[in-house]
Amino acid sequence: MSAIMPTRRIRIGDLLVEQKIISEAQLNEALKEQKKSGRKLGRVLIENGFVDEDQLLLLLSEQLNIPYVDLSRFELNPDLVTRLPETHARRYRVLVLKETATGLMVGMGDPTDIFAYDELVRLLKTDVQIACVKESDLLHNIDRMYQHADQLRHLANEVGQDLADNAFDLRTLSRSSDQSDAPVVRLIQTVFEDAVRADASDIHIEPDEDVLRIRRRIDGVLHEQIMEDTRIASAVVSRLKLMAEADISEKRLPQDGRFTLRVLDKHIDVRLATIPTQTGEAVVMRLLDHGSAIRKLDQLGMPEDILERFRAHVHRPHGLVLVTGPTGSGKTTTLYAALSELNKPQKKIITVEDPVEYQLPRINQVQVNHKIDLGFSRVLRTTLRLDPDIILVGEMRDRDTGEIALRAALTGHLVLSTLHTNDAVSTAMRLVDMGLEPYLIASSVQAILAQRLIRRICSNCSSPKILDPGEQAWLKAVSGEAECSHTFHEGSGCNQCNHTGYHGRIGVYEMLDIDYVLADALRRNAPAEFENGARDQAGYRPLLDNALDFARQGITSLAEVMRLSGATV
Repeated sequence: MSAIMPTRRIRIGDLLVEQKIISEAQLNEALKEQKKSGRKLGRVLIENGFVDEDQLLLLLSEQLNIPYVDLSRFELNPDLVTRLPETHARRYRVLVLKETATGLMVGMGDPTDIFAYDELVRLLKTDVQIACVKESDLLHNIDRMYQHADQLRHLANEVGQDLADNAFDLRTLSRSSDQSDAPVVRLIQTVFEDAVRADASDIHIEPDEDVLRIRRRIDGVLHEQIMEDTRIASAVVSRLKLMAEADISEKRLPQDGRFTLRVLDKHIDVRLATIPTQTGEAVVMRLLDHGSAIRKLDQLGMPEDILERFRAHVHRPHGLVLVTGPTGSGKTTTLYAALSELNKPQKKIITVEDPVEYQLPRINQVQVNHKIDLGFSRVLRTTLRLDPDIILVGEMRDRDTGEIALRAALTGHLVLSTLHTNDAVSTAMRLVDMGLEPYLIASSVQAILAQRLIRRICSNCSSPKILDPGEQAWLKAVSGEAECSHTFHEGSGCNQCNHTGYHGRIGVYEMLDIDYVLADALRRNAPAEFENGARDQAGYRPLLDNALDFARQGITSLAEVMRLSGATV
């Protein structure tokens, strides 16, 4: 094998001084710091702000006569990448990029590391050509491409082997950390670590006839990983049920529970639910990060006019403000943003939740527990005797809870709550359907905010989109024009967004103020008049119109707007 390694040895510091990119003084300062920390000189220069990383890599590429590869736009082949074991990829900070005529091209964070190069040639057993890559992009793609796949397969095999040999009994597993080397525990730990790294909101564990599916919900969409050995399913589910203090002997009925994990220096509250299926027990776990920062109202992405009106309502001394939308639409995030703004020493705030998703100082947070008959209505009755100024009710689920909340809003309290409805206009009628008196609703409800979360187009691979005839027809039907003057965008898919074309989400809102006209229609229980009055209200814009604004601005795609509207994409 002939080595394809730059033969010229260069001193990075001298080269940068020679090119007048840094000064002698900056080089000397970096060298002193390098001696103390033991880090590479190039990394010290970058972190101290003496040189830009792209600038340094382009210079090295030119001087060493090797290519510079932008990993954020480079298409990686998983089969090629995994030819180098994950442990070596992380140790030497390298990633296999592509096959060449003579061997393999690999990206290196430090292309001058001759020792790493020699080891790569030995491990890959072929000629190796070096390319410069940005180290932050390199590490991100190592996490993304490997995702502990080798470790998961290895642990799954261990669990399967243990079960086959009848040498592994979950019932004997202690919950203490000294048993963390058990294969099933390490498998679960790895699944959680991957989910937390990917910022997943849910983990689904689903046994099938021939495989075990592990799916993670990221930005509202599920991503699947498949295990070939179905024998591990019962072991994993039983261990999770042990952690959630559920009955591991009961496999015929649905169960739920919760537990807390420390994963990657984060405290994660896990809500677990199981359900028996034809092929075994399926598990869904909702992940709640207690350490995540509470957003402020002006960080939610609300249009300025909606933000001002919503803020005015939550600063009122009394009344009911509702935030509505389906599960996972960000209702709790919005309410906590409001609470963090209202959280002052002069205000007594009590929340009644299931579960308590975020912890705030100075606020009395109560978690309902139906197993001991500590439900929303019971806690609310007690809450009213504790002299609160502001009450947050996690969800208005029944007539009893709704009636207490409405009466609290009428007797000098500000009440914030959520409801599962599709839009702001249908929310008031939903309260009537729950059996609440129309005059109570009309007198207490001040405002209704409906919201959804839609995916943002990945900024790294966003490009103009040519609408197909179906999209043009839908657009004309909802907006009255083909909107030829607007350029819509879509994400083509890249390494940064895991080839989905989307990265992150943004809220879409519609706001309805209950004015005299709407209150009167409610009081008379006239749904048609209420709906007409709502749509004629100055400042009211439906969710769909606000979502289309984001599409016109290139923030989201037209496909996401169509998905929000329920249209077939």
